[in-house]
Amino acid sequence: MTTTILSPCGILGYGFPVASLEAALAEKPDAIVVDAGSTDAGPHKLGAGVAIVSRRAAKKDLKALMNGARELGIPLIIGSAGGAGARVHTEWTLEIIREIARETAWTPKVGVIWADIPDEKILKALEEGKIEGMSENVPAITPETLAETNGVVAQMGSEPIEKALRLRPDILVCGRAYDPAPFAAFGIIRGHDPALCYHLGKILECGALCAEPGTTKDVMLGRLDDTGFEVWAANPARKCTPVSVAAHTFYEKDHPYILKGPGIVLNLEKCSFTQVSDGRVRVEGSRISFPPYAIKLEGARKTAYRTFVLAGIRDPLLISRLDEVEAGVVESVRATYSEIPADSYQIRFVHYGLDGVMGENEPDRTLPHEIGLMFEVIADTQEKADAICASTRSAYLHYGYPGRKSTAGNLAFPFAPSDISFGPVYVFSVYHLMYVDDASECFPFEWAEV
Repeated sequence: MTTTILSPCGILGYGFPVASLEAALAEKPDAIVVDAGSTDAGPHKLGAGVAIVSRRAAKKDLKALMNGARELGIPLIIGSAGGAGARVHTEWTLEIIREIARETAWTPKVGVIWADIPDEKILKALEEGKIEGMSENVPAITPETLAETNGVVAQMGSEPIEKALRLRPDILVCGRAYDPAPFAAFGIIRGHDPALCYHLGKILECGALCAEPGTTKDVMLGRLDDTGFEVWAANPARKCTPVSVAAHTFYEKDHPYILKGPGIVLNLEKCSFTQVSDGRVRVEGSRISFPPYAIKLEGARKTAYRTFVLAGIRDPLLISRLDEVEAGVVESVRATYSEIPADSYQIRFVHYGLDGVMGENEPDRTLPHEIGLMFEVIADTQEKADAICASTRSAYLHYGYPGRKSTAGNLAFPFAPSDISFGPVYVFSVYHLMYVDDASECFPFEWAEV
């Protein structure tokens, strides 16, 4: 038996060519699966309770995918709904589905798996020694940090999704999920090797990023069989090669061929990647093991407020003295607001074109003819961040330095107003593993009213 899965794009709302979707649907896939979330951009979406894409973008993609699933009578499975997969993000997704259902006169069976974890469950697991940190940079969980955290979600594995799919929903909306899990779950309930299912999910979750030229904004297909799987792009302009697919296998991992997820360790050391036709690659040799089951907890709390400025500098004298000038600017700001404790705010400068990406680790210190300057102020209130940033901007704009001939201003601003009040800043206050006895116990399923 074979099973074909359609992955329309890297994240729901990223978009895809209509022609690619039509070509993929013509292959008669058995399911449409799309990832909708990520923590790649940090904790803000989870902490602020906002989506990773616009509502317009999510609705545009969802409408096309719902129509395709309805036409073929196949399930549409969405992972990490709304971006961060918390209740607010999942409900946001469900409301868009309801709106599309009304517009298309369709009443699909919609199931939802929630991924929100009550504080009481986390504290109990702490007492039982079932929680460990994912990183040294994340502080220990305490009742106080949980109280400051805007809710905690956990990454579900394939098991709760498998249970839900056996109830045969037309659309399954999952809260926070391990990215490959929704893909793997569908293959597993069809009887395929979990190692192959998870490996295929790892490749499909980013859309056509594993093709050449790669993109997250195009449609991919994967077909499982008894001994391996094949992947290819629906768009003939994109080709999968052994190198492109193998390279994507290394994507977002801390080990070349070991991939850890909820309750699984995927071992890809013995995998083979074979070109079977133009643009199509076959993968075999994926292996899997099942360690004690742990799910990753994610939570974010508000820690400060940010204001920032973008500007350009083209004076070679100033560029050669950036460290000296910026130290003087900070000293000037500290003097202007001597009544504000210096430890209640931070001023940070970033120089794009010089060391803006790698910072102090940049090996090439050759001075460019111009740089893009970004500086930000992080403070404990927005008013304070705004005031300190405005003072930093004016001090930098008019700061005198040896050799300067013009007093017209040191900075060129691309737009006005120059100062941008960003709002709250969030940090991961929970980024831990929690060991569980039942893979599905934290992820309740229910039917959504449509």
